[in-house]
Amino acid sequence: MKILCIIPARSGSKGIKNKNIKILKGKPLLAWSIHQAQQSKFKMKIIVSTDSEQYANIAKQYEAEVPFLRPKEISGDLSTDLECIKHCVDWLKDNQKYIPDIIVQLRPTQPNRKVSDIDKAIKIFSDNIKNYDSLRSVIPIKKSCFKMYTIENNLLNPTFNVFKNIKEPYNQCRQILPQTYLHNGYIDIIKTSLLKNNTISGEKILPFIMEEVDNIDIDDLEDWEKSNSNFN
Repeated sequence: MKILCIIPARSGSKGIKNKNIKILKGKPLLAWSIHQAQQSKFKMKIIVSTDSEQYANIAKQYEAEVPFLRPKEISGDLSTDLECIKHCVDWLKDNQKYIPDIIVQLRPTQPNRKVSDIDKAIKIFSDNIKNYDSLRSVIPIKKSCFKMYTIENNLLNPTFNVFKNIKEPYNQCRQILPQTYLHNGYIDIIKTSLLKNNTISGEKILPFIMEEVDNIDIDDLEDWEKSNSNFN
């Protein structure tokens, strides 16, 4: 099985300037995800997708491949994972005749990620690949999404008016509502064939359930300090 590992590392982060190359425990942040992929027992083609020459040179120092620079138009604050992944896969197909079977996405913002978790997730997905389109890591959340609202025109709008046979779940006791989970960005695995339908999740998503304590997704300086103090 051909496995492509994509590490998305655009420049221009707002919460922490140049976050993806900021030094954490002696290495640029993106280097930790490169190192984790290199340590996996599964052989992967490791690509860092970045829009920055500086980031590209740093990634190459840690022996990742950076065969292209990601176009600026798909490297902004509102750019999507789909755009990044599809661009990478299309480029490799057109320029290297390389087509992976599955894609593993490792975001640089999870430097505390365990290699054993990467291997476990790939093994689980590989063993069940006929039954699922993708795998996503999630953590259970204490507050139910069925009790959440949006506000439009100064009106409170329930996120869910009905869930299955439960009417007004936002008015129900939490005990009768299902456990809800948050996508934590720790690891995503995708069948390459999904991209032709412009999706990176598909309809059958295999959950990789983790504990909340494992979720240190760096977005701001508070997360950075937490990651630094909890480093393995």
